[in-house]
Amino acid sequence: MSVESSRVAAGPTADARVAGRRVAVLNWKDPWHPDAGGAEVYAWQVARDLVSAGTEVTFVTARPAGQRGDEVRDGIRIVRVGGRWSIYPRVLGWLSRHRRQFDAVVDCQNGIPFFSPAVLPASVPVICVIHHVHDRQFRLYFGPLVGRFGAWLEGPVARRVYRRCVTLAVSPSTATAVRERLGWAGPVVVVPNGADADHRRGGSRDPSPRLVCVGRVTRHKRVDLVLDAVDQLRPGRPDLRLDIVGGGPDLEPIRRQVDERGLRDVVTVHGHLPAAERDALLAAAWLHVSASWGEGWGLVVVEAAAAGLPTVAFDVDGLRDAVRPGRTGWLVSAGENPAGSLAAGLDRALTAVAAPAAADRMAVECRGWSDTFRWADTGRRFRAVLGDLLAPRAVPWAAGNACLVIQTDRPDRLLTRVAPLLPHTRHVAVDKQSVWILVPGADPAAIRQVLVDAGVPAETVTEREANPDELLTGVPVRQC
Repeated sequence: MSVESSRVAAGPTADARVAGRRVAVLNWKDPWHPDAGGAEVYAWQVARDLVSAGTEVTFVTARPAGQRGDEVRDGIRIVRVGGRWSIYPRVLGWLSRHRRQFDAVVDCQNGIPFFSPAVLPASVPVICVIHHVHDRQFRLYFGPLVGRFGAWLEGPVARRVYRRCVTLAVSPSTATAVRERLGWAGPVVVVPNGADADHRRGGSRDPSPRLVCVGRVTRHKRVDLVLDAVDQLRPGRPDLRLDIVGGGPDLEPIRRQVDERGLRDVVTVHGHLPAAERDALLAAAWLHVSASWGEGWGLVVVEAAAAGLPTVAFDVDGLRDAVRPGRTGWLVSAGENPAGSLAAGLDRALTAVAAPAAADRMAVECRGWSDTFRWADTGRRFRAVLGDLLAPRAVPWAAGNACLVIQTDRPDRLLTRVAPLLPHTRHVAVDKQSVWILVPGADPAAIRQVLVDAGVPAETVTEREANPDELLTGVPVRQC
């Protein structure tokens, strides 16, 4: 059962601590790179938010053919150096030459780290941003030998280099993978993506069942499994149609598979589309489908939800965070026959949304879920972490995620008294007799002791670890 909440992830004090500071954001690509994706959207939105708070931001990234090496966009200086692989030593060399010009560095680890702490003064804090753990993808794309080397860099080497840093993960699944698969022992704070898509639907739902699969067409997205599932469903649903939207290196192989399977009358591979055309396809669809074997989050899932469209996906990292089963979509188990599981899941879901009234009820749930995520909240939560790193923090960083409930007959008065003692990464909810405090990256016992030292009676404080839903939304909830 939830309580009425007011998010105070970062206020004027946190903004004041980042205003006038100089921050370097290191990311493999920028949003104008031909292979840009969701990680680039995240990094750029964070950079824009920092600029709006008065921070001087330099975005250091790769330089594809035809792009300038140095320019300014949205008030952000972009420095482009290196290509697909040379970017890593080139960025590290650039940062080494400018290491005393920055107050903090945001190091976005897209599989291969930049290892920025190795060349920075110890006084310069580094925030390591991890969207998802790539260990299995290395082997998928590069084979066993290079795959093991990539996993070694991402795991044991990065774990040592970033051991004193605070890590930001975009979802609870990623946070768990960072701790369990990469062996991270330090604080991992969840700061999710935003989804500022509007709710306008550019058309009406198709009277016949229609699926849409949106996202980059790459090997780990497993679009071929979607083709398998549709092929299996075709005998029982001859009027079923599928639209595949998005560019990527596997676009042409998927087109060939459509031809080879005789699915041209069922499947349309659109490639990249302008937003209006993509939104029209979302409006016409009954369901969005993803066959990815793992994500950091599910940005396309939440963007589909903004259009009122539920998603059917595998129960894997990231997607299990982005889909609320039975409310905003359905999760299926891959098992030994993933295509069969996906086909069965899609069949059940198509039946569930066949009636327009049922589809409308789920669309309301989807839009409400999408509304939970805003880039302004992402920026505010990011600034809170950065502010806590740039100023002394009353409570030491820890590997845990504190959630405490304080029973009191004057919650507003108590909150006013204890708020200055807490890190700015806190999130607070208040009801008539309780104050709920969520502090990612803190030990519950340490926060409890701070409150007790401030005069809060020990017997009124209940402590526990925050749950994944709280970490994702930033709202503490009552556990019934």
